[in-house]
Parts: sequence; C-alpha cells; structure tokens
Amino acid sequence: MSLRKLIEGLGPYPSLFLLALPAATVEPLKLVAAAVAGEGNWITGTAMIIACYAFSLLVVERLFAIVKPKLLTISWFAKLWKVFVSARTRVFGVFRVGRTDETVLDRQSASK
Repeated sequence: MSLRKLIEGLGPYPSLFLLALPAATVEPLKLVAAAVAGEGNWITGTAMIIACYAFSLLVVERLFAIVKPKLLTISWFAKLWKVFVSARTRVFGVFRVGRTDETVLDRQSASK
C-alpha cells in the first residue's frame, strides 16, 4: 500500500493532526532562521529560510492537497476554509484589471 493511500485512508481529525505536525514545526523555524540571519549569520539564516520554504512547498502543501477533502468534512474547518477562499477571491479581484464583479462571482460558482 502506498503512503498516499495510507494518508487518504485516515479520518478527518487524524488528517488534521498529520498536517499540523510539519506545519507547526516549519513555521517557527522560519522565525528562528530570520533571527539567525539578524544576528549576523546571514548565509546560515538565508539557507535555513530557503530550506524551510522548500519543505513548506514540497511537503506541507502536498500533504494539504491530499488531506483537504477529509478536512472539509469537519464543519468548523469547512466554514473557516470558505471564509478564507472568499476573502482571497475578493483580494485578488481587486487586482484584476478589466473584470467586473459578475465575472469573479461566475468563476467562483463554476469552481464549486
């Protein structure tokens, strides 16, 4: 059995816990890396920041894509996700040139 299938077989809360572990590790490390760079060790700090962002992009983002359907079965998470997506759409809509609000809303409806 592949690792992906094993992760997809988890329930909603174990999926949330699985996602929280690497996210709770990498985010504070980004702050530590900034502190290391601020202390004058800018090469080490920069390398740490690059490594943290790479881990975040390559592991945490991929893991989120796998567990997202399970997480959306948790009512409070689904509500938070809907608020986040709505706010993100409005913010990005401000920067879209030549598009009306109806166009943005039509794209939202089509993606559901």
